Amino acid sequence: MVRGPVTRRLFRSGWFVACPPIYPDRVNAETPRAPGDLLVRAGGVVFAVGALATLVTVAPLFLDAEPFPAPAYFVCMLMGVGFALAAAGLLRSAAAERRAARAAVSGPAA
Repeated sequence: MVRGPVTRRLFRSGWFVACPPIYPDRVNAETPRAPGDLLVRAGGVVFAVGALATLVTVAPLFLDAEPFPAPAYFVCMLMGVGFALAAAGLLRSAAAERRAARAAVSGPAA
């Protein structure tokens, strides 16, 4: 790291000195919920379950163990289902934002 005149003022004995707050009021970290947010979250969870199931089902094939029965491999299909859910949530959220942008441009209905 280059120690110029600006960084010498910001760092004293290796510790960062906090700058004064920029915003006049408190900042809210929460964002409003969009219509497709729940679908994206659910899709992520379902995808993770499917990925874990894929790792568990494929591991015996590499470890020279007895493979799982066929129904166990169907659980791996949850990866695709989770991906589809997340994609549907993304499309739903994009459509809602597009509708809101059109409504903002056209103005309130008289």
